[in-house]
Amino acid sequence: MSDFIFSINITMPIFLVMVIGWGLRQIGMLNDEFVTVANRFNFKVTLPVLLFRDISSVDIRAVFDLRFVLFCALSSTVCFWAIWGLTKLFLKDRTLRGAFVQASFRSSVAVMGMAFINNIYGTSAMGPLMIIGAVPLYNIFSVIVLTFEADQTAERETGKIKEACINILKNPIIIAIFLGLLAALLGIDFPVLVDKTVDSVAQLATPLALIGLGAGFEGRKALAKMKPTLWASAVKLVLQPLIFVPIAAAMGFTGEKMIAILIMLAAPSTPSCYIMAKNMRNDGILTASIVVMTTLLAAFTLTGWIYLLKVLELI
Repeated sequence: MSDFIFSINITMPIFLVMVIGWGLRQIGMLNDEFVTVANRFNFKVTLPVLLFRDISSVDIRAVFDLRFVLFCALSSTVCFWAIWGLTKLFLKDRTLRGAFVQASFRSSVAVMGMAFINNIYGTSAMGPLMIIGAVPLYNIFSVIVLTFEADQTAERETGKIKEACINILKNPIIIAIFLGLLAALLGIDFPVLVDKTVDSVAQLATPLALIGLGAGFEGRKALAKMKPTLWASAVKLVLQPLIFVPIAAAMGFTGEKMIAILIMLAAPSTPSCYIMAKNMRNDGILTASIVVMTTLLAAFTLTGWIYLLKVLELI
């Protein structure tokens, strides 16, 4: 029972903040404009600052584990190509494929992931290392699948792939990751004034994102296209960790590293999936449904995974 309580204490506070956002929306304190502005502000400002702070504050030379980073990168890569290949075989409606693949493999590690890791360990060096290994690939692979599976009724241009690659390089999250990594490798010691300012902005990221997720929840859209939504949720929350967590355990990963790997594999789909799907002519309704469904179900699946790891003494 103590292990179950331990797991609940990690997962439930995060989702209760989302419930607060939903409740504030219901009483009219928050609206669509707030959700739109909050999501844009998070994507362009608070999340990049949070990632920069977390990565730049880590002594990369001291804690860097190439085997761990490669595991994160390779498992993310295998998940992406396997899901895309199986989707081409079993999902006949091509207009759904890009949205399905992206939301099935891409985790909300920057918001949900770091919140879970910090709830368990406080400041963690493994979370930033996992982000270095996985998040750039999340963005690159998402652009690839959304480009090739985009709505074919729209005019295709060969320059779109090049444009998409440029957009990856301009992505504020990727820029923040590499700037943070550069600052960590150079051992830059920022003045206290800068540290406190960065920390203040970074602290906004997680609660504001969770409030925005809750306030933006729409039941009707969440119920749309239920069959592919449930399949994608099962892949995201159950099948990926079921395959790769035992491999990670066999390789000797425990503690912070195991939690970071679990979050990478089993965290809910990131809300930025919806933004990219809409902008690249893919199914926004299915993407929104998967994001909402995985976010809701992860309260239970992640609790179960964390409980299991705790019982097996892997964390």
